[in-house]
Amino acid sequence: MAISTINRLSKLSKSPSLYLSLRSTTTAVAAAASTGTKKVSDRIVKLFAIDPSGQKRQIIGLSGHTLLKALTNSGMIDPASHRLEDIDACSAECEVHIAQEWLQKLPEASYDEQYVLKRSQRNRVLNKHARLGCQVVLSQELQGMVVAVPEMKPWDTP
Repeated sequence: MAISTINRLSKLSKSPSLYLSLRSTTTAVAAAASTGTKKVSDRIVKLFAIDPSGQKRQIIGLSGHTLLKALTNSGMIDPASHRLEDIDACSAECEVHIAQEWLQKLPEASYDEQYVLKRSQRNRVLNKHARLGCQVVLSQELQGMVVAVPEMKPWDTP
């Protein structure tokens, strides 16, 4: 019932940021409902993340959670820089680059996600590997996925 309510709200929404927030909530609720009463150990998804300096690290997330949450919990991304989820806003601060073979296993980026990513690029050309970490919901099919956390853009540094 909650999922259908959120879906109706997302159809009514004209705001890309609100739509993205509702979309990720809908996906997370659906993923949580599908996991049922599984143990936490059954929900673990192990990923590999490459930081801006080139170091490859294994990170752990839970199916139904976002990639952003896994990266934040592992210390790869500063949690203070991603408080926009709390106010239902979206920016490209959680941009990640996903390896080609894993892109095919993800649902296509929505128009709103592509809009947010293009808006953050200087030349307005979308990198085909770029996705918003807050929109990628982890699942067991993504076990072993490789993502790169790009260097902060000069206009994003404090």
